[in-house]
Amino acid sequence: MVDYREHYYTSGCGQLRLFARDYGGGGPPLLLMHGLTRNSGDFEPLAAHLSPRYRLIVPDQRGRGSSDYDPDPANYRPDVYAADMFVLLDSLSIAKPGVIGTSMGGLIAMVMNAMRPGEFPAVVFNDIGPELDPAGLARIGGYVGGPADFADWDAAAAACAKINTDAFPDFGKADWQAWARRTCREMPGGFIAFAYDPAIAQAFAESDSEPQPDLWPLWEALGDTPVLVVRGALSDLLSAGTVETMKARHSGSITFVEVPQRGHAPLLDEPLALGAITDFLAETVA
Repeated sequence: MVDYREHYYTSGCGQLRLFARDYGGGGPPLLLMHGLTRNSGDFEPLAAHLSPRYRLIVPDQRGRGSSDYDPDPANYRPDVYAADMFVLLDSLSIAKPGVIGTSMGGLIAMVMNAMRPGEFPAVVFNDIGPELDPAGLARIGGYVGGPADFADWDAAAAACAKINTDAFPDFGKADWQAWARRTCREMPGGFIAFAYDPAIAQAFAESDSEPQPDLWPLWEALGDTPVLVVRGALSDLLSAGTVETMKARHSGSITFVEVPQRGHAPLLDEPLALGAITDFLAETVA
């Protein structure tokens, strides 16, 4: 694993202590944002490739990883996360970073762009778009916030495999062990648990019970910002049809790559994804 500096800062609401990894030191800055039940560890495979050329800022969103849990689950939503991200960037005196957003992280990126148009020179959307497939939402709702205490790392790895095997059908035992180490943590009582607040399930369930908001205006608000869309070929959250509409409704440059043998969401160290990201960033992030 690549070394990083630990950075703590106060949330946008002023109530929580939040955490981010700060990789590298030279090169253009990139903000990497994880998905719903993940944390900064999710980007370890990608950070190993990008940190020599870029400064990577990789936060744990509130309620995940080493960041404080929010006592009010209603605050687990993209606009609140977006406010936190601007505070994070300001705390590090970083302006105009490139962005890589996996799943929920991509939604946060769209909200941030709407709040500060033109803030980002380029955005990578990892298996996410302005329209979400109900099948994927139902699958996520079926496991988020569920039983999360495991006796040891083997049990944690088995739980991770049970949730994600359909999306990573070629993974073996070592892969799931590494996955568990990124997404779980040891607790004071000696057991292993997922590294997120189970209360995020409440906010997710409440949002999922309502009609999906129309996010296409947020997508179109990207204007001529260069965009790379990565889709897992097996994804049940971002459909191929939605990608085609994203292409048609984006006024700037848009690049698309589909990663075989991956569902929601690619780790981004897959050769096709990594090659596309490397080329895209070289062309768009000064």
